[in-house]
Order: sequence, then structure tokens, then C-alpha cells
Amino acid sequence: MNNKTIKGYWSHGRFVKPEEIAAEEVGPPSKTRLKAEADEKQALGEALLSLRTDLMAKLDLPEKLLDAIAQAKKITNFEGKRRQMQFIGKLMRPLDTEPIRAAIDEQKNGSAQLTLALHLAEQWRDKLIASDDALGDWLSEHPDTDAQQLRALVRQARKDAKPEKPGEAPRHGKSYREIFQLVRQTLNQEDE
Repeated sequence: MNNKTIKGYWSHGRFVKPEEIAAEEVGPPSKTRLKAEADEKQALGEALLSLRTDLMAKLDLPEKLLDAIAQAKKITNFEGKRRQMQFIGKLMRPLDTEPIRAAIDEQKNGSAQLTLALHLAEQWRDKLIASDDALGDWLSEHPDTDAQQLRALVRQARKDAKPEKPGEAPRHGKSYREIFQLVRQTLNQEDE
């Protein structure tokens, strides 16, 4: 006869083994879990208060929620604001939170495309200042660029970058920033 004891417990008239516990949730969700979900939605609602207008427009939120957010921005009383935030959390319960999280993350960290475009503009600016060949490459890739203006900016940036005294770090003047702006504008126009 086998004397091994099987671990588990009886629930609702059936024996539940430990490996079944994680795989199957018995009954409705607990009050603790419901409260945690409600708190999470309320926190997302608070984050929506500071979300940029363009990102808010992409979310396609219900009109009632948008009105509640607009009212919450106007409320200065602590208790009134707290109650309004609870109301916003309640309105958010049936919504899918993934697009909201993505919009908040985009505002916090910036979009990956924008970051990539800025890095590309910085790389082109540095190449243009470093070598004359890069200027020819830029003009062949972007023939609409004002070549005379770009050459003058590059010349001035090189002049500004030379240290006045030996051992000094190179300085970046106005033309250095203007090259970046020109490159960024040209790249943005081509993306549109």
C-alpha cells in the first residue's frame, strides 16, 4: 500500500492539488485585487492630467472622461481633487489601459522616431563640420538645401571650434546650432 500523502485542500466539494492552484483561480476576484486594479486606473487617470494635447487626442477617450479630466485640472481644493480623481478612476475601469500607458510612456521618454531623427541630425552636423566630403554628400542627397548658406555656416562653425589658447576645449557657437537646425528641418521635410 502507498503511504504517500498528497498535499492540497478541499474547496467547493472537490480536492485541489497545489499544481492546480496557480493554474485555476477559484471564484470571483478578491477585494484586494479589485482595489489594486482600481488604484492603478486612478493613478493612470492622474497621469492623464499632465498628458500633452496631441497625445490625448490620439487616445480616443470617451467624452465623459475628457470632461472629468478638464474639470479635475480646474479644481484646487484638495478633497475636491481627490474625489474627482476617484471619479476619473471609476470612468477608466472599462477602458483598455495599454494605449494610455503607451501615450504616457511616449511623453515621458519621447518617441523613438523623434530620438532617431535628432541623432541623425547630430551625426550629419558633426560630419559636415569635420570634412568637406560630407558637404558634397549632403548636397547630393539633399539638392534643395541652400548650398551657399550651408557652406558659410560650416566655415563659421569650424572657425568657432578652434580654441583661442592651446589646451582649451573647442567651443560651439551659433553657427554650430544653426547647422543642426538646418539639417533637422531638411530631414523633417523629406519625412513628411
